[in-house]
Amino acid sequence: MLKLTLPTGRTLIIAGIALLAVVALAAGGWYWHTVSRRHAMAAYAAAMTRAQPALSGQASAEARAAGIGELETALTQYPSGPGAAQVAYELGSLRYDAQQYAQARGAWDLAAAQGAPRTLKTLSRGGVAYTWEAERNYPKAVDAFKIALTGLGPRDFYYEELIIGLGRTQELAGQKADAIATYQRALGELAQSRRLDEIKARLAALGA
Repeated sequence: MLKLTLPTGRTLIIAGIALLAVVALAAGGWYWHTVSRRHAMAAYAAAMTRAQPALSGQASAEARAAGIGELETALTQYPSGPGAAQVAYELGSLRYDAQQYAQARGAWDLAAAQGAPRTLKTLSRGGVAYTWEAERNYPKAVDAFKIALTGLGPRDFYYEELIIGLGRTQELAGQKADAIATYQRALGELAQSRRLDEIKARLAALGA
C-alpha cells in the first residue's frame, strides 16, 4: 500500500519563495517591456518631429542628411518598438530621395518586416521595386513588383501603380510577352482607370 508523504513546512516555505520569485520576475519583465515601449514611442516621435523639415518635397541636401541621421539614431536605439515601421518607411523615402537606393531598400525591408499596417507594407514593398528600377536592375525590379502585388486586387490601394510598374519593368527587362500579358491584365481589371490610354499605348508599342 502506497504511503503519501506530506510536504514539510520547510518545503512549503521554499516553494512559496520560488513562486514569489517567479511572480516578481514576471512583473519586472512586464514593467521593463512597458517602459521600453514608452521610451521607443517617445524617441520615434522626437525623431520624426526633428526630421520633419527633411520630409518636405523641397528639402535641401543638408536637411535631408540631418533627417536621415535623426531617424537612423532612433531606429538604432529602438529597432523594433511600436512605430518602428513608420520611422523606417520615412527613412527609406529620405534615402531614396538622396539616391541611396541600397540603404532605402534596407529601410523599406525593415518597415515591411515590422508588422506594418497593410498600406504601409504595400508602399514599402513598392518602394523596394522602385529602387531596383532606379538602379536599372530590371529583372530584380520585376521580382520586387510581383512581391508587392502579392495578395492585392484591383480594388486595393496602390494596385494600379504597382501593376503598371510591373509591366513597365518587364518591358525594360526585355520580357515582351510577360509585359503584354501584364498590360492586358491591367486593361481588363482597371476598366475605370484614368491611365487606360497609357496602358493601351504601351500595348500598341509592343505590337499587341
